[in-house]
Amino acid sequence: MADLVDPIPLHHMLGLQYRAPEPGVGHAEVRMPIAPEALGFTGSLHGGAIATMVDLACALAAVGISGFDPARETMVTSDMHVRYLGRPRTDSVIAKADVVKRGRQLIVVTCDVVDDDEHLVAHADFSMMIVALRTPMDGSQPVVPGAPEL
Repeated sequence: MADLVDPIPLHHMLGLQYRAPEPGVGHAEVRMPIAPEALGFTGSLHGGAIATMVDLACALAAVGISGFDPARETMVTSDMHVRYLGRPRTDSVIAKADVVKRGRQLIVVTCDVVDDDEHLVAHADFSMMIVALRTPMDGSQPVVPGAPEL
């Protein structure tokens, strides 16, 4: 399923699998195997692992529908609410995200997380903002005077 090299180590650690967003399409899916790296101390799938895959699936759907230009702007999660509804019954889960509304700056997305048998594990509401490029937190880029920072 993955056809991208993901530079985010957390995504790699969780084994997230996905495809690049299709231009003009506001739908994306991310698959995650249920592996030891994704479990909490009780042996259940960790809510943070689910939230991470929801964040990625929703971002991919938003990028697909927005005409996003990474050379001059960035997208940031502005709000995410995840409702955890059950335990998966198979060995992987899939986050299925769909854009609800695309505004000039704000994109609203909904996402269901299901197991391979379509058993609902979680439901999420998500919003993302398109903003001007910002200085990376690791200091790898120079600060641009007058550039907006959130």
